[in-house]
Amino acid sequence: MIEVTPSIQLADDEFQVRAVRASGPGGQHVNKVSTAVELRFDARGSPSLPEDVRARLYRLAGSRLTQEGVIVLVAQTRRSQEMNRAEAVDRMLDLIRKAAEPPPPPRKKTRPTYASKLKRLEGKSRRSGIKAGRGRPRGDD
Repeated sequence: MIEVTPSIQLADDEFQVRAVRASGPGGQHVNKVSTAVELRFDARGSPSLPEDVRARLYRLAGSRLTQEGVIVLVAQTRRSQEMNRAEAVDRMLDLIRKAAEPPPPPRKKTRPTYASKLKRLEGKSRRSGIKAGRGRPRGDD
């Protein structure tokens, strides 16, 4: 069992890991060795996830979520398959942990106080006086 949070534990067999060829430059090594890792997690079929966490996970996964409710992560930055596998699992667990956090409460709208309104208007009139004093002197003859 993999402990994601104190209330969520995932079975080891819920992750399907497949070795694939890494893309990009790299020479002989990358062309003949499957070091990249594709990790698949069936979020829709997972019995370990509560419904609210699953809904937030769908939103967070974005384009990594398939039509069938499977989240697909590809790790290919490391040179060894084991390191890429560990990175993919860590990234998936971080995604699930982030989805497990409850959303913040909605913002409560507040109105400005009477004193703050007066202060703002007083500042505006002071600024207006400063700017009016910059003009050309009027010749009231």
